[in-house]
Amino acid sequence: MEKCIQSVLAGGEDVEVIIVDDGSTKDETAKIADEYAAKYPTIVKAVHQENGGHGQAVNTGLAHATGKYFKVVDSDDWVDLKSYRRVLATLKKFDEAEEPDMVIANYVYEKVGAKRKKVIHYDNVFPEETLFTWNDIGHFKMDQYILMHTVIYKTELLKKCGLQLPKHTFYVDNIFVYWPLPYVKKMYYLDVDFYRYFIGRDDQSVNEKVMISRIDQQIRVNKIMIDLYAKHESMLSCPQLKEYMLHYLETIQMVTSVLLMKMNTSESEAMRDDLWHYLEEKSPDAYKILKSSVLGKFTKSHNKLSHKLTMGGYKIAQKWIGFN
Repeated sequence: MEKCIQSVLAGGEDVEVIIVDDGSTKDETAKIADEYAAKYPTIVKAVHQENGGHGQAVNTGLAHATGKYFKVVDSDDWVDLKSYRRVLATLKKFDEAEEPDMVIANYVYEKVGAKRKKVIHYDNVFPEETLFTWNDIGHFKMDQYILMHTVIYKTELLKKCGLQLPKHTFYVDNIFVYWPLPYVKKMYYLDVDFYRYFIGRDDQSVNEKVMISRIDQQIRVNKIMIDLYAKHESMLSCPQLKEYMLHYLETIQMVTSVLLMKMNTSESEAMRDDLWHYLEEKSPDAYKILKSSVLGKFTKSHNKLSHKLTMGGYKIAQKWIGFN
C-alpha cells in the first residue's frame, strides 16, 4: 500500500490523493492513511468507513473527489513515474472545450514469477495523442479491453451518469469501466506504460480458486452488466461502441460460464443455465449473437466434448494473456 501511495504522491499539488480505509482491522491501513494525510495535508485525504468492499470504496472516493479527472489505483498496484508525469502534463494541456471524457493509457502485468512482463497497449486500436470518437477506433484483439487499470475518466461524467457500484462485491472494476461507456463522446490515448498491475498473490481476488469461491459475486457483476447493456442497447447509435460493449459483455459471460464449468456440479450447471436465461430475458438480440458465437456454443453447452475443448482453450488463453 505504501508503495502505491508513494507512486501517486509524485504528482505533487497537481493531484488529490484520496485514501479510502474500508473498515480495515487486520492491518494498519487507517494509521497509514492518517499519517499521509497529516504529512501532505494539501494533497492527501484520508477517508474512513465501515467495510463495504471494493465497490463502496470506489463510490466513497468518487463522492470525495474534487479533481477534474478520476483514477482508481488499487493498493496492490502502482504507477510508473515517467509515464505518470506524461499523463499529468497531457491532462493539464487540454482546453476546457476540448477535454476528453476518457483518457486511456497502457498497463503492465507485474506477475509474480513471470519471465517477461506483458504490456497491454492499444496503438492498433486508438489514434495516438489526438482527440477521437468511437467512430475512429479500430478492432480490439483478444487481450485488449478498456479496464480500470487503463482508464482515467472525467469526474463530472462519472457523477452525471449516476455510477454506483454494489457493496460487498468483488470484480466491480468491470462495472466501473462499463457503466459510463455510452456517455463517453471524446477520448484520448497515450501510448505509455502507465499502470503497474500486480498479480500472483495466492489470496488475490483474481486468483482462479478465489474467484470460484466467490462465484456468486462474479454472477452478480455479470448480471449488472447485462442490465446495463440492455438499458442502452436501443440507444447505441454508433456501431463501434455497440460492438465493443457486446464484445466486453461476451467476455464476462464466458469467464463466468467457464468458472461454473470448472466447478462441475449439478448446482453450477443450474447457475450457468440461469445466467444464460437471464441474458435471453433481458436482451434477446444479445443472447442470439452470443449463443451463436464459437465461445458461446462451447460455454453454454453441457456436452462433455464441449467441456473438454473449453477447458483446453481456457488454459491456452491463460498462458497467452497472462491472467491468473
